[in-house]
Amino acid sequence: MELIDQYLRKVNYLRVSVTDRCDLRCVYCMKEKMQFLPRSEVLTLEEIERLCDNFIELGVEKIRLTGGEPLVRNDIIKLIERLNYKKNNTNLNEITLTTNGTLLKQYAKQLKLNGVNRINVSLDTINPKKYNKITRFGNIEKVFDGINECLDSDIKVKINTVVIKDFNENEIEELLSWTSNKKIDLTFIEVMPMEETDISREYQFVSLSETYDNLNKKYKFIKSDHNTGGPARYFTSFKLSNKIGFISPLTNNFCATCNRVRISSTGKLFMCLGQNDYVDFREIMRKDYSDDFIKEKIRFALNIKPKNHDFMIGTKINKYMKRHMNVTGG
Repeated sequence: MELIDQYLRKVNYLRVSVTDRCDLRCVYCMKEKMQFLPRSEVLTLEEIERLCDNFIELGVEKIRLTGGEPLVRNDIIKLIERLNYKKNNTNLNEITLTTNGTLLKQYAKQLKLNGVNRINVSLDTINPKKYNKITRFGNIEKVFDGINECLDSDIKVKINTVVIKDFNENEIEELLSWTSNKKIDLTFIEVMPMEETDISREYQFVSLSETYDNLNKKYKFIKSDHNTGGPARYFTSFKLSNKIGFISPLTNNFCATCNRVRISSTGKLFMCLGQNDYVDFREIMRKDYSDDFIKEKIRFALNIKPKNHDFMIGTKINKYMKRHMNVTGG
């Protein structure tokens, strides 16, 4: 069975935010004094598993757990263990995480034991002082220790770096060198116009087309066929031992090949990160509707999945989403 949207795109990738909470306060993700959701509004692990089951039965092959920070969720390993068990007898063939890395030293071995072979670590600088500043109080040594623990546990690590104006533009080559030396892939991401934080998105935005052009002069990038199932375009270079990805939703739209949908920590299914339309599965499950009804609503959602996102920054019409990134999931 396959999930096909109205534009005949196969949707086989589900991203699930398991919590809106995080142990950091990254400046482009949330406000310093965030009002987190009451726990009653967040899906239980049983509700998350039930939703995943229905998506898997409809053809989803890959599930990525996000947050907030997914590893701060109580009993998250139990959910991963149960999802991993499904790989033996369902469509599901991969479970992965996006994490800030601060808790990886503690959890890496358990993640590997429960079938997580690949993770993304969000890291925008390797400068300890700048890291502390952008996360508002983080200790980068915890992240370094966590990455090393993953590599020692044979978990493939990819670094995701949001390029931010007047913050890390001058660190790009240093990040390339550091990841190349560790033989871990690196993806650059444009700032996305989610709900405003304490700093206007317009003043954070850097065009990745310009970043690519500047880097290409030195590294002579070669386009790669490498694909992780997400929106990144990958390149290699004879000067680097890793792959370099670019995710540029504003300057280089990738909607034509979109294969994913997102479930927020509150159970809202967003068919597009750059749209505000959703289907509320928390209410459906808590009113005790059947799995057949859930599948019917999933199919309905795919039939209204938009052709394009509506992201805009730096125009006379700055269009922002009505939710912070920690609620929807990275």
